[in-house]
Amino acid sequence: MVDQSPPETPRNKPARAKPDTKPETSGRARDPERTRALILDAARDEFSDKGLSGGRVNTIAEQAGVNKQLIYYYFKDKERLYGAVLERAYRDIRKRENALDLDALSPEDALRRFVHFNFDYIVENRYFVPLLNDENLHKARHAKGNEKIPALQGTMKRALGRVIRRGLEEGSFRRDADPVELYISIASLCFFFLSNRHTLSVIFDTDLLESDRIAARRAHVTEMILSYLRSPPESPPARENS
Repeated sequence: MVDQSPPETPRNKPARAKPDTKPETSGRARDPERTRALILDAARDEFSDKGLSGGRVNTIAEQAGVNKQLIYYYFKDKERLYGAVLERAYRDIRKRENALDLDALSPEDALRRFVHFNFDYIVENRYFVPLLNDENLHKARHAKGNEKIPALQGTMKRALGRVIRRGLEEGSFRRDADPVELYISIASLCFFFLSNRHTLSVIFDTDLLESDRIAARRAHVTEMILSYLRSPPESPPARENS
């Protein structure tokens, strides 16, 4: 079929947005930070629901209430937008952790607050688990390309390390632990509960997201971590005389 559309002329040629105009609705060009936040919120929801591969920029633009062209202006492409969502997710959880003021608490209370926070965070922020699952499917290529993400973890590791050292010095903890290993254990106990809630709810014929079950799981995870640190390390087996 022959294209019957008229040739582009200065009158009917689609206008290209100039970068300095930042075409937006509702006058958002005057508030770029708010606009970026709206885009990131919409992208977070889209990527956590459908993953990077299934997420659509058109849907993100519609949910954010902005022109799709504006998303490309700020983030260049979908890959960079996904990376920005991932960085903001890590930045948010680490920022909230830093505000826990663990040094002001006894070692046991500090660790209890830390575990409770991590458990509550993934329950209240349901996007976090599927977003990290999707990034692992991509072998963390967006995290690898972002120097800020590994740097964000330093404060958390140091704070957790101080809690462990204080507990050993005061005698409330009897077992030393590497902060990274301990954090991985805490994250695993919290993360698996939510990431596998659908299959676990079916095979055990119970709704894991009932408030009582959530509270029970939170208490169980906390006690497991504290019990580990309170217990004495195993003595190495005695060597037999040859």
